[in-house]
Amino acid sequence: MPTTVTAAVSRAPGEGFLLEELELDDPRPDEVLVRYAAAGLCHTDLEAAAGRLPTPHPVVLGHEGAGTVEAVGSAVTGFAPGDRVVLSLDSCGTCPNCLAGQPAYCDHHIPLNFHARRADGTVGLRDAAGHPVHDHFFGQSSFASHGLAHARGLVKVTDDALPLPLLAPLGCGLITGAGAVLNSLRVRAGSSVAVFGLGAVGLAALMASVAAGATRVIAVDRNPGRLALAAELGATDLVDASATDAAAAVLDLTGGRGVDHSVESTGVVSVMDAAVSVLAPLGSAAVLGVAALDADLRANAFELLKGRTVTGSVMGHQAPGVLIPRLLDLHRRGRFPLERLVTNYPLADIDRALADVASGATVKAVLTHGA
Repeated sequence: MPTTVTAAVSRAPGEGFLLEELELDDPRPDEVLVRYAAAGLCHTDLEAAAGRLPTPHPVVLGHEGAGTVEAVGSAVTGFAPGDRVVLSLDSCGTCPNCLAGQPAYCDHHIPLNFHARRADGTVGLRDAAGHPVHDHFFGQSSFASHGLAHARGLVKVTDDALPLPLLAPLGCGLITGAGAVLNSLRVRAGSSVAVFGLGAVGLAALMASVAAGATRVIAVDRNPGRLALAAELGATDLVDASATDAAAAVLDLTGGRGVDHSVESTGVVSVMDAAVSVLAPLGSAAVLGVAALDADLRANAFELLKGRTVTGSVMGHQAPGVLIPRLLDLHRRGRFPLERLVTNYPLADIDRALADVASGATVKAVLTHGA
């Protein structure tokens, strides 16, 4: 029997979200039915809702889900009803990168995650008039009370003391920032890091830098509240980018040498350029922000000869099933206080969550489904 779900639907690009009652198919043999307790609100969701990503409408978005398994298809192994899970990206599981433990770089990443339908082109949702509504966004569409997912996108969480709304942002934003530090840059004790942009991704990178033992962590942003929070989370130096040339300030703080590592999480090309320009010899920069498809990153070619490297990093540069438990272990030891970033909103208050994120009042909004 189909499941009746409540979902925030993006009907057309730029028109916002409408709360609707929809009908969800039973899980296919390779699918899992999840009752969502919460979903993080990510910039990628907003880009898809605005029509700037290859995602069709109408659609149920959401790709930082957390919830409880309600049913599993006949071919699913490793999960059972009652399991608490965090959901992350979808992947094919068979291409070279998936087999190498890097599902974020799956050969089929774009269609499986952004096209909001199954690989065979079908969808699992229907509206009150019987018309299809796109789902399977990042293999989950978690702006809903229930959704269908593949087991390879689920990470089981056995610690019942952790509330599911707190865990939801681990599906994308927090693993993206923290994983860039731990896996892409491999920040080591005693090193220096500059973090450009203090949203959820940047602050996760900052917390991971502190946890990794970086002795100098420079936080760069325009929002005084975010800078103050960064100081509380372990930043050693603060740069107000609204009042000074951020790159010049970072170089001044380091006596002109630059930093061992930099992280960019704004998606602004000029900030990406700045993150590269502050690197010390042998330094490395991770670019995490999503810029326009035709944007060009500029770097001085001679300076790159000094051993500097620039890398992109997606979803933490490690399988979520490995990285999420690593971060939860750090959290249990008080070294990754993700609760400092999260503010909960009922799904019905999605417009208020959007406004608070846009104003900078909220770092990471999490939409809750009352479960």
